[in-house]
Amino acid sequence: MKGFNILGAFLSGAIVGAVFGILFAPEKGEDTRELIAQKLRDKGIKLSKSDLDELVDEIASEVKEIAD
Repeated sequence: MKGFNILGAFLSGAIVGAVFGILFAPEKGEDTRELIAQKLRDKGIKLSKSDLDELVDEIASEVKEIAD
């Protein structure tokens, strides 16, 4: 069980780090959002611009809650 907790903590940290990296990357937010939208379309997930903006805002608020 201890190994599972360590793995869970590592994966959680990796996910939070990746999200922060995307949100605070030196590229413009618009470019980053377009890149995310393209990756989702490649996977067969289609989101409108407003849906993508809502998703990004939701993820950002959840990450901020975790960071606090």
